[in-house]
Amino acid sequence: MTDSSPAPALQPRHGASDAHLLPTRWIVAGALLLAVLSAGAVVYAWNTQQRVKGLEQQLVKRQQDSAEQSAEAQLLAKQAQEAARESAAKVALLEARVAEVSVQRTQLEALIQTMSRSQDENLLADVDAAIRVAVQQAAITGSVEPLLHTLRHADERLARQDQPRLQGVRRALAQDIERVRAAGRVDLAALVMRIDEVVRTVDELPLLAAAERRRGASLPAQPAPEPAAPAAAASAPAGTWAGLRQSVAAGWDAVAGRIWSEARSLIRVTPIEHPEAMLIAPEQAWFLRENLKLRLLNARLALMSRQFDTAQADLHDAQAALDRYFDRNSKRVAAAGDALRQISGEARQLDVPRPDATLAAIAAVTGGR
Repeated sequence: MTDSSPAPALQPRHGASDAHLLPTRWIVAGALLLAVLSAGAVVYAWNTQQRVKGLEQQLVKRQQDSAEQSAEAQLLAKQAQEAARESAAKVALLEARVAEVSVQRTQLEALIQTMSRSQDENLLADVDAAIRVAVQQAAITGSVEPLLHTLRHADERLARQDQPRLQGVRRALAQDIERVRAAGRVDLAALVMRIDEVVRTVDELPLLAAAERRRGASLPAQPAPEPAAPAAAASAPAGTWAGLRQSVAAGWDAVAGRIWSEARSLIRVTPIEHPEAMLIAPEQAWFLRENLKLRLLNARLALMSRQFDTAQADLHDAQAALDRYFDRNSKRVAAAGDALRQISGEARQLDVPRPDATLAAIAAVTGGR
């Protein structure tokens, strides 16, 4: 009992010491924890700093790499541009060569096609080309002679071949020849020669102001001497007064008749529509004839150049001058006027027909080539 009694007195002391030790432990534990946390923060900050430095180095390295790549890209871009320019020049050269080869191929194909044609097709091609050229010549010259000659020559060439497949072309040629022939023709050479003949006769044409004596009425019929007077003079005894009087009367009648006939030949009555034509002086007559010649020569040049309207106007003026200033009762003036009227009637523009039937027949035979 005595041993166990002090125990309860010792227990409160142990509890008081534990109460003093408890805050100290917590402080030590907090200090340790704070130290650990500080150390962890320092380590984390150092690690973070190292990572930032590494990132900065990588960023600088990447910037340097990017700058180098940009320089290389610019260099490659310049090289690409130069290569593109060279390629464009080469493409243009190749295109030109391809076009040249295409043209040569076309020419070669045409040559092969020409060489592969038969003899009839070559003949028809020649006839077609000749007819087209003749059509152009006829349109330029206004004459059907080139076209008519070409059609006839083509018919002769086809007739020498004597091929059944060419009979349709020959029938078309015959139709076109008839159509061209029916259109008429203008013989310019003959018209020019007739104008030259009229020009040569202008100097010989009589004017109204100096009309020539008519040959048919130049001298009236001489009155025949009265047969009674010579008979009476013969019957009367020579030396008598009656015979002398009859001889004098017969001579006087003969002289009076001759004077009267000469006076009648000097006087002529002619109706004149234009009185001013009688008032032309001799020097004006020369200019009148030269002006008429110039009119006719202008008409001649107009016919040779196929200006039919101008030729008609000049011929009309020349005809008016003939009718106004020259003696229309003269045969030479009448012949010149008739010639000018005929020339004016024949000098006209002709519409040259196209040989469409022949061209269509040739195209049908050759297959439209």
